[in-house]
Amino acid sequence: MNNNITHTVAQVNAGKAAIFDLDGTLLDSMGVWDQVDIDFLSRRGITVPDDYMTTVAAMQFRQIAEYTISRFSLDDTPEQLMDEWDNMARIAYATVVEAKPHAVEYLASLKKSGAQLAVATSLPPSLREPAMRHVGILDFFDVTVSVDDVGDVGKDKPDIYLLAAQRLGVKPSDCTVFEDLLTAIRSARAAGMKVWAMHDDSSNRDWPQICELADGVLFDFAEAPRTL
Repeated sequence: MNNNITHTVAQVNAGKAAIFDLDGTLLDSMGVWDQVDIDFLSRRGITVPDDYMTTVAAMQFRQIAEYTISRFSLDDTPEQLMDEWDNMARIAYATVVEAKPHAVEYLASLKKSGAQLAVATSLPPSLREPAMRHVGILDFFDVTVSVDDVGDVGKDKPDIYLLAAQRLGVKPSDCTVFEDLLTAIRSARAAGMKVWAMHDDSSNRDWPQICELADGVLFDFAEAPRTL
């Protein structure tokens, strides 16, 4: 009897999938990028404009580099900017970044429940893998999808979420996405997926709209749904 009960509980999310963003959702890491932006621009005598971080939040790495060069009339190439940012962030992601509260426990419970898990991120492998290893979540995921895998299309389009569902072998309607950015939440909804929003300070300005659009909102993964 106990074995049957255990088996039933372990399969409550069979055939379902959860797709997670990293920065600002699973990882409490947005402060790292804020500091990188501040340090990077201060080296060039530039103060970070109020709208800069919000504007680049949903872009992929190269898009941010190209936008930054254009906005501030920099002489750097996109490759030079990305290398500099990567070097500044690599140590922080491998040693300082932490998981959002109860994220590790939540991933473990979803995995036990029979759900398939994917990461959908703009982070390059040099940052995401050390960070995921550092906080102890790397082995939970069946699939990791990057914006690079969808032709550098950012999260302002649903491509990355649809590819994650395809690689997991599930229908978009059977996926629940966890995101912190309004633009990304819109895209996931456009893909036909349920969306839970994780609060992050970087999205404070958009929080009222996020609350209206998302299927649910979180400040802590202890509040996250157990059934997808």
